[in-house]
Amino acid sequence: MRVLLAEDVAKVAEHIRQGLVAEGYAVDVATDGDEALWLAQLHPYDVLVLDVMMPSKDGFTVVRHLRRKQITTPVLFLTSRAEVEDRVRGLDAGGDDYLTKPFSMAELLARLRALLRRQRPQANNLLRVADLELDLVAHHATRRGERIELTRREFALLEFLMSASPRPVSKTAIVEHVWDQHFDSQTNVVNVYIKLLRNKIDRPGWPTLLHTIRGVGFALREEGT
Repeated sequence: MRVLLAEDVAKVAEHIRQGLVAEGYAVDVATDGDEALWLAQLHPYDVLVLDVMMPSKDGFTVVRHLRRKQITTPVLFLTSRAEVEDRVRGLDAGGDDYLTKPFSMAELLARLRALLRRQRPQANNLLRVADLELDLVAHHATRRGERIELTRREFALLEFLMSASPRPVSKTAIVEHVWDQHFDSQTNVVNVYIKLLRNKIDRPGWPTLLHTIRGVGFALREEGT
């Protein structure tokens, strides 16, 4: 999933970024409110993690502007201010959750998972396409009762494909969401990882789920859908 992190303290931002990347998130970092607002309007993020006190525009102002633009991306505020009035202001501004500094990375990740679950129609931690299941907490997949071990990058790729299913996704979208970088038309990394993933989830004798859509990209779906 793609996250925008807005934090003006460089060491704090890098610590959080590394923790999110280690869990398979693609992360863009903004260092002030203006940059956060620009990026949030430019890209379709899955969640925004915004420090409240930032240069140029504070987190509350950023979110109010986004909500006026009908951008409903979930927002988790980070702040060193723990007063009830501040939490109320953040929620009234359009935020969805509020985490007080200092905090543990484990709690931040748990709160992000909770926000992302609310955005999905599933009421649990599983994504399903046909007989393929992806456990978002245990970080493994199963198909036909057989467990499939995935690397972090394979997991992130499969999660992106399953979240989009049955719609196809382009190589550009995959690189930007899974590798957190702009698309290089010369790179072969997507094809390499698609092949690795296909070998794991489409075993001999099993119906094909991972399809190459010529001129478009890739889709995870049952044949005929």
